[in-house]
Amino acid sequence: MMDFTWVSDPNAWLALVTLTVLEIVLGIDNIVFISILTGKLPKEQQGRAQFIGLAMAMLGRILLLLSISWVMGLTEPLFELAGRPFSGRDLILFFGGLFLVYKATKEIHHKLEGEAEATSTKGAATFGNVLFQIFLLDLVFSLDSVITAVGMAEQVSVMIIAIVIAIGIMMISAKSVSTFINKHPTVKMLALAFLLLIGMVLMAEGFGQHIPKGYIYAAMGFSIFVEFLNLRAKGSKPPVKLREQPSL
Repeated sequence: MMDFTWVSDPNAWLALVTLTVLEIVLGIDNIVFISILTGKLPKEQQGRAQFIGLAMAMLGRILLLLSISWVMGLTEPLFELAGRPFSGRDLILFFGGLFLVYKATKEIHHKLEGEAEATSTKGAATFGNVLFQIFLLDLVFSLDSVITAVGMAEQVSVMIIAIVIAIGIMMISAKSVSTFINKHPTVKMLALAFLLLIGMVLMAEGFGQHIPKGYIYAAMGFSIFVEFLNLRAKGSKPPVKLREQPSL
């Protein structure tokens, strides 16, 4: 049974607002990843895949929050390698980052040098494949998000409400973000570069090398600003065409 006695505590409300904002910021990379993957699907399936992907992220984070003792146990050392202890969290972050680097590199190759293929072969099997990959990365993003939530707030109900609000905002904005990314090929390549960066950060975190998120988001924000100037300067010129791959 969740405790809601915190509603009369101003500090709890401050924690709720702060945590909601953090969850949205931490979820930006999740939206980018989902937008890239669902962009491979037929247009009529993209919205549904985005909704299901974000719903899985919300459900996964809530379940992890309700298993706080297990989540915090993931920070306990499992083994040592070259004198450095590794925990379950380290392994999840490292292999999740490695998967993200692999996917982003593969996508960049397909978009630039892969063979152009008809997109009409996209079908229901691809839909399931996309959801499976979203589920894998949601696990990594959710783990980092939940550990942040546990450190920010004391009441589980505050954490769950913050996650529900943040995911709800992401669901509303996901379609606009996906449309914008798919409409501008250079933005899509920039988004893939962001995924490479995030993947490398996750791998570094897995080895205990903490990189302040502010540096990462500052670099991403500056890149987006420069790309915005490029789009304004280009005006109505037709965008470059990237190659499309029907399969994952």
